[in-house]
Amino acid sequence: MNVEIIEKLVEVVRERKANPSDNSYTCQLLNGGSNKIIKKLGEENAELIKAILTEDDKDVAGETADLLYHLIVALEFRNVQFEDVLGVLQERFGKSGIRK
Repeated sequence: MNVEIIEKLVEVVRERKANPSDNSYTCQLLNGGSNKIIKKLGEENAELIKAILTEDDKDVAGETADLLYHLIVALEFRNVQFEDVLGVLQERFGKSGIRK
């Protein structure tokens, strides 16, 4: 599994936030404010639900990737570090593994 891609995605979103460009979709989302970001999260969530119910595994993976990207953008918009989310997961699951 290549979890480094998540780190790279977070890094790219942060770079776009720090150095805005009119040509960047990420910058367009961030500049659009919370309403635009929330709308995109809703759309991507609905597309993932539809994919889970009616589409093949490749489509489910693609829609999950889209939702994850938009979640990272939303976190950066709110100045919530993705690492903090990982910290919450670590606390919930503990160092010994997943709790039941």
